[in-house]
Amino acid sequence: MHESVRCARAVVAAPHSLAVEAGRRILAEGGNAVEAALAAAAAIAVVYPHMNHLGGDGFWLIREPSGRVHYIEACGFAGAHATTAFYRDKGYDTIPFRGPLAALTVPGAVGGWELARAAGAAVGGRLPLADLLAPAIAHARAGVAVSRSQAELTAAKRAELEDAPGFAATFMPGGKVPEVGQVIANPKLADTLEHLARAGLDDFYRGDVGREIAGDLEAIGSPVTRADLQRYRAVTRAPLSVRSAHGTLYNAPPPTQGLASLLILALFERLKVPHAEDFAYVHGLVEATKRAFLVRDKVVCDFEHLRHDLAAILSPAALDADAARIDMRRALPWPQPAAPGDTIWLGATDASGLSVSYIQSIFFEFGSGCVLPSTGVLMQNRGASFSLDPKSVNPLVPGRRPFHTLNPALAELKDGRVMAYGTMGGEGQPQTQAMVFTRHVFYGEPLGAAIAAPRWLLGRTWGSVQTNLRLENRFDDSVVSALLKAGHDVEVLPEAYSDTMGHAGAVVLHPKGGVEGAHDPRADGGAAGV
Repeated sequence: MHESVRCARAVVAAPHSLAVEAGRRILAEGGNAVEAALAAAAAIAVVYPHMNHLGGDGFWLIREPSGRVHYIEACGFAGAHATTAFYRDKGYDTIPFRGPLAALTVPGAVGGWELARAAGAAVGGRLPLADLLAPAIAHARAGVAVSRSQAELTAAKRAELEDAPGFAATFMPGGKVPEVGQVIANPKLADTLEHLARAGLDDFYRGDVGREIAGDLEAIGSPVTRADLQRYRAVTRAPLSVRSAHGTLYNAPPPTQGLASLLILALFERLKVPHAEDFAYVHGLVEATKRAFLVRDKVVCDFEHLRHDLAAILSPAALDADAARIDMRRALPWPQPAAPGDTIWLGATDASGLSVSYIQSIFFEFGSGCVLPSTGVLMQNRGASFSLDPKSVNPLVPGRRPFHTLNPALAELKDGRVMAYGTMGGEGQPQTQAMVFTRHVFYGEPLGAAIAAPRWLLGRTWGSVQTNLRLENRFDDSVVSALLKAGHDVEVLPEAYSDTMGHAGAVVLHPKGGVEGAHDPRADGGAAGV
């Protein structure tokens, strides 16, 4: 359960075994890490539909063998009809989380696949698109056994999802919550993927598939138009980075919360906590998280609408000042507003020096719940994070990108290792990233053990309304007592390995040869390579 996988040439890690196998197969056929990640991304959109889909968004960090790190932002903007007046006229004070009015942004993930494929080709990738999509097509056509988490979440969210157009017909055969292991196919999605394999990924936006998506969206009353799809393009930007005593840490810029992930690690490093797993470790990371979230909530919005200098926020002077505000004996009063979300992270690396950190999501479990009948595409509800208050940090405006919890992470360490890592889990993503990275890099815990170790969550995830500090039940009682004494609102969960804590993974390229990968025992996946 806690072991990492070590391979000679290349490795892929993902939260579902069939996605891992899709990536491993590409590696075995001579594909590179980007091609393996793309195959895994397509496969997991089919086999883990409650977490991600073609109707969602994605973000890539790719480190080339030359050492250049570049970033792909593949998140869609609000549709042409998605205005505050549109929702106010329908009687809404906030954007609904489910149904056609929640499906208000263009799905960006497939556009990101296209840019990632080009990036992979630029460093030697040669496999045809049909090969990369073949596992996903096969699974959609033949059907996939329902995972434990899919069955549980279908049952838990049935009341808010079953009336969404296409949901019950796709994910509740016979009108019933599926049992674990029950096989569910999506033949329309298989047809869509087969068409994209022939016509190219751009067809999703500007071809036959795009036309069918637009027609179905109009039919259900979504504010996204065909012109929105035609206008969409994934973009490349410079990644965010911060220097650490351990190396250079990279993450995704706004509209993601990658800024918060970097801030947590940079602030925690300045606290000089000597050991992992004790009170100072947990308290220090929790308090660094609070400081980071306070900054995030004032700053992060559509990249093209930023009002703050991110370099200044990540400067040594600013980090020193913010770290000095952390009281290592007392908890800062909480809660603050929090953001839920459901996501997958996957990564791949190969001996050429190519490393990939990728994250793909539909926001809440099953997103909007709307499955488009012509294509089998499940639409995200990411636009529900917009505000109908025009003075907010993230106001709803057609063409604007929403706030994203998604953020893939990558680090170039001073000892020569390259580590790509990440997790799902909404508000928990920066926190879990920090736990995995500090345990493995700061304190030398083995990769698999660092991912499996007991975790906590401050704030909401998985649609929960709770904002307290929740811990898995494997923490020492003395740590729990010390956290309570320091003023933390602590809840110890009954589970030793809780889905609430997200599904984390990592791949590591070692400087003297060989690669390593591991994924979370809380998920249904793992790591494999060649």
